[in-house]
Amino acid sequence: MTDRTRRDALRLGVGATLSAALLGNGFQIAKAAEIEPEPGAQLRVLRWTPFVQGDEDAWRANTKKFIDKTGIQVNTEKASWEDIRPKAAVSANIGTGPDIMLVWFDDAFQYPSKLLDVTDLANEIGSAGGGWYPGPESYGKKGRRFIALPLATIGNAILYRESWMNEAGFSAFPATAGELLELCRALKAKGHPPGFAHGHAVGDGNNYAHWLLWSHGGQMVNEKGKVTINSPETLAAIGYAQEMYKTFIPGTENWLDISNNRAFLAGEISLTANAISLYYSAKHDPKLADIAQDTKAAQLPIGPVGKSVELFQATSCIIFKYTKYPKAALTYLQFMYDKPQMEAWITGSSAYCCQALKNYEDNPVWTSDPNYAPYAKSSARLRPNGYAGPLGYASAGVMGDYVLVDMFADAVTGRRTPEEALRRAEARAKRYYNA
Repeated sequence: MTDRTRRDALRLGVGATLSAALLGNGFQIAKAAEIEPEPGAQLRVLRWTPFVQGDEDAWRANTKKFIDKTGIQVNTEKASWEDIRPKAAVSANIGTGPDIMLVWFDDAFQYPSKLLDVTDLANEIGSAGGGWYPGPESYGKKGRRFIALPLATIGNAILYRESWMNEAGFSAFPATAGELLELCRALKAKGHPPGFAHGHAVGDGNNYAHWLLWSHGGQMVNEKGKVTINSPETLAAIGYAQEMYKTFIPGTENWLDISNNRAFLAGEISLTANAISLYYSAKHDPKLADIAQDTKAAQLPIGPVGKSVELFQATSCIIFKYTKYPKAALTYLQFMYDKPQMEAWITGSSAYCCQALKNYEDNPVWTSDPNYAPYAKSSARLRPNGYAGPLGYASAGVMGDYVLVDMFADAVTGRRTPEEALRRAEARAKRYYNA
């Protein structure tokens, strides 16, 4: 689709019947950019499997609302968190698959030429929603063009058993990384070990690894994209990770995103870093009422770098160019981002999905439970992947290949010395950044 035909589709393709139906239901964005979907349009939407049922319920309810209003059929499918990235890459390469996908981090930068330009729609949505937060926006914008629509940030925080923390001799959750290590040692001594993911967990593994690195002042690359992972700061981060790992429950090097949830809810670990989904599961299961009551949330502590530096998991919506129904796909996303639908989805997600648009930060959900507070500013606080360099094919590839996650796992398990693990990570990163 050329720039001209794309703009025509957004600005000149006015469908009277559809527009009347949508505008009559508060379809605010359509006032500035009305779209006439293709006759007989059908859409496939692939999204990640939810860890909070309210997220999926609200998404499907909004989709049904769209179907009822437009007559456009939408088939919503889902895949595991770990499967989203390879499925999107395969669809981009072979030119067939879902019309729309919800993808992670900067994955869209791996195949930007295969994606529909959504700049006009992104600008309309951003204007109507009070502007995008810079972090999520960076994942959707390549240069001056939007190749994806920022959707949400799945925040990450420490979830811990308060009674066990008190038993270990701590009356308040630690504010520094050094104090966190002391707490973890005390918890293990009391028979309540912690656990953080060192495996290929898209969210938990990446969030923990990047916090380890950044909190000690390390970085994968500098501002010019030169690989700088081999540094004293990185060695210090590895040393800290090794000490933390000694306190963990066995097997965290094999954990995926569901693993720490299961261990925490089974009473096997005392604390971990996770989205609010873990607490949500306990809160909505009468059998886990005691665990829910005892669970508290806190931001990850401050490391030697002296400030909060966290990755957080961002998700964006992409439309593949191979779709037969680009106008219908744009119309669907336009509808899902409009205020009535977006408010309903954020509320239904119960602090799991933090808004990418500033106008929604006062949603009542964020003050409905004290445990939601550490997640409320996730979109505003996140540091994008690939810091301190630019987002692009290299940053996306390094994350997709779990270079940083593997570096820490290699060192903490003893598969390699810290120096060997660091040099291996450096060599792997250079394959992307020097390509």
